[in-house]
Amino acid sequence: MKIKTVLALLMFLSLQIASACPLCGKQQPKITRRLTHGAGPQSNWDWVIVSIVTAIALLTFIYSLKILILPGERNSDHIKLSILSN
Repeated sequence: MKIKTVLALLMFLSLQIASACPLCGKQQPKITRRLTHGAGPQSNWDWVIVSIVTAIALLTFIYSLKILILPGERNSDHIKLSILSN
């Protein structure tokens, strides 16, 4: 129970640390306000780059979960299945 409480507290604090300061938040567009530091996007190409990077990150996350949950290995002593047995 203590570990869950400590982890919840750490998650809350990390969200507070990771958010932008109030001055940077005012300079950002509405969609990225309080998420990033510095000046907002300077052109539409910035949005294209951010969209591509976000899509790559999401695809990587989805495929990593897919491979972790359904590894496709049938051998019972395979290293991937040791993660799922815990």
